[in-house]
Amino acid sequence: MGIAERKEREKQGMKDLILQAAMDLFVEEGYEKASIRKIADRIEYSPATIYLYFKDKDEIFHAVHEKGFDIFFVRMEKLAVIADPFERLEKLGEAYLHFAREHPQLYDLMFIMWGPMDALKDDTHWHCGMRAHTALRDIVRESIESGRMKPMDVDVAAMAVWSFMHGIVSLHIRNRFRMCMPEDLEKIIPETIATMFRLFRQE
Repeated sequence: MGIAERKEREKQGMKDLILQAAMDLFVEEGYEKASIRKIADRIEYSPATIYLYFKDKDEIFHAVHEKGFDIFFVRMEKLAVIADPFERLEKLGEAYLHFAREHPQLYDLMFIMWGPMDALKDDTHWHCGMRAHTALRDIVRESIESGRMKPMDVDVAAMAVWSFMHGIVSLHIRNRFRMCMPEDLEKIIPETIATMFRLFRQE
């Protein structure tokens, strides 16, 4: 291994260490309390060391939110074995809900909080978000073309599905369904999602 390659590997190792500490702190304490100093203390380095690898806290948490997408993409890829595109779409909805329930802090970081997006320049594309949306759009398009989904504009349908899922998931993980008993929600939420998909299904 050459010197340059070794240095690059060491640099990546340090970045991974910082990001893991940031993710752990974020899950434990939330975005506001997960400061640069606390991240540095967690890995037993000075705050100045952190700034050698990341410009600021927003850049760190943009990288953490990308790791959240990586976790979600693994779940999406497992759905590729489902031949029926509309069934795959329904299972994607289930996966989206389960991911948010299991990783509510990451979901906030990925889809709600401003911080990670502030790290992007105005002319910078949101690559992980685009990747997720493209995957959703492809499944919707395939569902329409196969006759399993009602004929409609692909972009409108994909946006409608995502917006609905984001709405119900966000309300759920932020405890905004307090009018319902927890045991009732276990039935109501899946049935509500199933009702939404029935509106799109071509009978």
